[in-house]
Amino acid sequence: MEQSGRSFSHSSRLSTKNVLMICAAAIAIAILAGCGGGGSSSSPTPNPSKTTQVALQLSSTGNDQLTEFNIQLQDVTLTSKDGKTVTLLNGSPALTAEFQHLNGSSQPLLTVAVPQDTYVSAAATLGSSGFNCNTLDSSSGNLLNAYFAYGATNTSTISLPSPITISGTAMGLNLDLQLSSSYTLQSCYWNSPGFDPYTITPAFNLTPVTIAAKPTNPQNGKASGIIGQISSIDTASNSFAVQPSSGQTLTVSSASATVYQGISGFSALTTGTIVDADLAAQSDGSLLATRVAVEDPDTASLSIADGPVLYVFASAPVLYMLGREHLGSEELSSDPPFSFGSAAFQVSGQFANLQALPFAPVFSAASMVPGQNIYVSTHATSLASYPTYFPATTITLMPQTINGTIIQVSTSGNFSVYTVKLASYDLFPELAALGQTTLLTNSNTVVVYTDSNTQMLNSNALAAGSVMRFNGLVFNDNGTLRMDCGQLNDGVAE
Repeated sequence: MEQSGRSFSHSSRLSTKNVLMICAAAIAIAILAGCGGGGSSSSPTPNPSKTTQVALQLSSTGNDQLTEFNIQLQDVTLTSKDGKTVTLLNGSPALTAEFQHLNGSSQPLLTVAVPQDTYVSAAATLGSSGFNCNTLDSSSGNLLNAYFAYGATNTSTISLPSPITISGTAMGLNLDLQLSSSYTLQSCYWNSPGFDPYTITPAFNLTPVTIAAKPTNPQNGKASGIIGQISSIDTASNSFAVQPSSGQTLTVSSASATVYQGISGFSALTTGTIVDADLAAQSDGSLLATRVAVEDPDTASLSIADGPVLYVFASAPVLYMLGREHLGSEELSSDPPFSFGSAAFQVSGQFANLQALPFAPVFSAASMVPGQNIYVSTHATSLASYPTYFPATTITLMPQTINGTIIQVSTSGNFSVYTVKLASYDLFPELAALGQTTLLTNSNTVVVYTDSNTQMLNSNALAAGSVMRFNGLVFNDNGTLRMDCGQLNDGVAE
């Protein structure tokens, strides 16, 4: 590739995986459960002759040190106080989930009927697991993109410190990966003939989820920004089946209140359409779409990638990105470059308050910066030569999570404003140092705006010195990073 003197080193994750893949003797899995509503006197008493529709969802909790964390889930089981085992996930086929993009959010996995009982232990069988990190090579100034993986499978059964009571018509279980305690790594560098030591020991928390009548956040049954491809449509029931990149099939119903963006409505959906949907768990454990966005309605040879921008070339309209999620062409899984000279730039319709912000929420070819989370669609089936590569049809700015320390608190109109300092390993400051320092005035801070629409899920005080996780749309406002925040959680130590 012609780089016009730019200092950039891109390593395909597929080839890196082959270099770094090892067989581990065991993968330790810690699945911990909280008591939640199980012991509450207001909870229904379990009836062993009845079942409850249990919606299992995935999420994660972590800082910004990693850019990707993949785990192949094969089996997940619960064991009751009387020793009876119930299978939540039967690994045929195994599902591979990417957890870093689920930091503070959630993704439905499946809904299964579970006998009402009190469960005291859980088990999981994992296949291959791996994580991605990026760092700057101080000697060359190049970006190192490294993937560290285990290839073995192991089953581990862990006793729960507190029981989980399954009762009522429907409830949820949240399988939350504790990102920061699920790996060790000396550094992102590797050197022939070996590589730096690392371990992968996925640690999960398993907690109950009480499904609200109108779910608004991951803690009460709402999942936002679920990207998947429609595999079938049932017009009689106003529902469709959608397949995320993790491989499972979700059946989703549509209602008169469902908001459609990019298309006219349910009748405009077709098999092969890739959607970005907000889903709400219902009282019977089923899923209802509250919002369905179609960023690119043309299904002919349609492929998409979703993840952070890594590099934008000044000499040509070309970008590199780390695709955490891929649908369509297998070639996108190796993270090829995209050309965007003819692309339509868009902003996700997940938030409805953009016009009320005290700054102009602009996303364009001129304002795009490395570190922003984007969704790219293309209709190319193979990688072309410079400067065409994979021509992007649409590029959409998508919500993302940042973990940082509040250094200043203020207000602007109806918004509370938090100036947040990022860790040095965060993508914004790290990538800005890759010869792109002129794009941002200060790549180490993000100015975050919250209002009455923001889901405030924090327990710690919002004050200077507090570490928080903010999820929202990050804009480059003439060199200043600003976020329209949709959800706020307690942060993770940096």
